[in-house]
Amino acid sequence: MGKRILYVQTSGDPERQYSPLVLAQTAKAMDIDATVYYLGTGLKILKPGEAEKIKLGDFPSVKEMIDKTLETGVEILVCEASKRMLGWEKVELIPGVKIVGAATLNDLALEADATMWF
Repeated sequence: MGKRILYVQTSGDPERQYSPLVLAQTAKAMDIDATVYYLGTGLKILKPGEAEKIKLGDFPSVKEMIDKTLETGVEILVCEASKRMLGWEKVELIPGVKIVGAATLNDLALEADATMWF
């Protein structure tokens, strides 16, 4: 099995949205398996219409970055416990993301060659 990097997005701050997506796309281009895991207030960006609102500098919108990240084959995972913490029993998230349990983050961290938190 090749190298694996886990990128964990914990922040809802607009300025912090690009790094894990850019790095995950770059990892895939380097033939490194990459996963982006959203937890905490980081989930807020995954509600339909939210990522389109963020566009910094000459970068594409965060929604465009998320779409491109998914297109490259990077899996984007969402923490079920964080969803409940935010009071989102029934919430619509953008297409392509997968809701998983908290144990998944532990497993991914143990399996990864590197883990980066944002």
